[in-house]
Amino acid sequence: MKHCNLNLLCLFFFFLSSIAFGQDYYKTERQTWLSKANELKPQLTEMIKHPSRLVHTVEDKTSFQGWKAVDSAPMDSLYKNAFTKDRAVIIDFGEHLTGYFSFTLAPLMQTPDAPVRFKLTFGEVPSEVSVPFDPYKGSLSRAWLQDEVVTAMDVPSTITITRRLAFRYVKIEMISQSVAFDFKITDMSCKSVTSASAFPEALSAGTEPMIKKIDQVGLKTLQECMQTVYEDGPKRDRRLWIGDLYLESLANSYSFKNYNLTKRCLYLLAGLSDQNGYLIATVFENPEPHPQTGTHLMDYSFLYNVALKEYFNVTNDIETVNSLWPVAKRQLDIIYAYLQPNGLMNYDKANKEWWLFFDWKEGLHKEAALQGLTIYTLKQTYELARIVNKQGEVKDLPLLIDKMTQAARKYLYDKNKNLFESGPQKQISYASQIWMILGDVLSTKESRKCLNEIIHMKGAFYPGSPYLYHYYIQALINSGMNEEARKTIQNYWGGMVTRGADTFWEVYDPNNEFLSPYNFYPINSYCHAWSCTPVYFIRKYPEIFQTDRKH
Repeated sequence: MKHCNLNLLCLFFFFLSSIAFGQDYYKTERQTWLSKANELKPQLTEMIKHPSRLVHTVEDKTSFQGWKAVDSAPMDSLYKNAFTKDRAVIIDFGEHLTGYFSFTLAPLMQTPDAPVRFKLTFGEVPSEVSVPFDPYKGSLSRAWLQDEVVTAMDVPSTITITRRLAFRYVKIEMISQSVAFDFKITDMSCKSVTSASAFPEALSAGTEPMIKKIDQVGLKTLQECMQTVYEDGPKRDRRLWIGDLYLESLANSYSFKNYNLTKRCLYLLAGLSDQNGYLIATVFENPEPHPQTGTHLMDYSFLYNVALKEYFNVTNDIETVNSLWPVAKRQLDIIYAYLQPNGLMNYDKANKEWWLFFDWKEGLHKEAALQGLTIYTLKQTYELARIVNKQGEVKDLPLLIDKMTQAARKYLYDKNKNLFESGPQKQISYASQIWMILGDVLSTKESRKCLNEIIHMKGAFYPGSPYLYHYYIQALINSGMNEEARKTIQNYWGGMVTRGADTFWEVYDPNNEFLSPYNFYPINSYCHAWSCTPVYFIRKYPEIFQTDRKH
């Protein structure tokens, strides 16, 4: 009964504070946070990159999404000959790039007497320069697709696409030109940009080739997403999300070590939180920093606290943690607002009032995952409080953690199955098991049983994206299943490598290469931040991943 009264009281104060502080909960701190974020804005490293070859794409059922790029001709054949002879070419830069594309035109015969018009299509994977974009049926704005119509009013001239692009392949098609003169392309380049400047240490010599390749592709993915914030994808969205920030910061801590970028993002998110002090899941930088108003993800708000704690673990920057502690503490009020007397989160209410993400997986029921993540967040936040000597401000957390843990075992755990169930249909999913294990709801022995059960269970909802696969790997390691963690990284991220990835993708389902949350797979991000975390695992746990298992 005492816990019941406590919960009701906390709920009352949650709504009371929302009213009382409706003007601006962080009125005295907000501008300081935004100023610090601005001071930490990095200078981007620029490099000029040139294409490596001409290709053409051919349909091939054995290649990713049914298309592969095949050698067509050396670059010199484009630069030396009249472009009107080919009228369309595909250029391969040989690597994924994020930056600004330029090409130069020069006359060949007669006097140029009219403009020249091209259509340019940029692709991260071969299918993007092979599959027609129209008629467009995707659920996101078509403007994210990287195609441009360019008119060169004068020849000779150099054309630079002002829009920053993310690509490996460029398809150039002639739309119209005068018949009175001919011209050629004499140069082509991309000014690539990134805020990753350090050179990560090499893996141990005994590391298996596939693990080395996965690490290399992961580093490239992270590098491309490290701009003036941790972007979720340099092609599409191009903004800071809390969930991507957390995973990118983990990988960065074991590779490029650009801690100021992490610090900038933490301050930026705090400074752009809503008037009641609750974090907004995603923010933009241009034309000036601003949030995507109304975009509240409960699971992302919780992960901000975890990201702040991990930032301290690698930097010992107590000043920043002290400065941002009020933000972390405020997010706990979300938990109190949805906590029920029996110790369970009110999932139905939360699901109506918040975006609960957890994974791109249609049909996934998230009640058990929410319970596990909430317990995990409480534990991580209490550790954060200990760091800044603020335990007195959250002294109820140990009892609350115990209560919620007992509730999870009592109401959501089937002892006979050794599995957690979620929702009225008692859905069995990886997400449920993962977050309960990360929240230490089960012992290590029970966790191993749980994961072994779901691995062999037909019909279980498996992860739909690299985002949840990250947490699956961590759950395996926490459960002492190191070999399974190693094999999963080799099979899942290695599967992308085998399919031709030079950066890791936003969505990858080995059973459905055309899966898209947006109803059109070419608009998927094929260089995506949350996919880079093999870098973190491979480098943090060298005893698991940087060994030669043949000896």
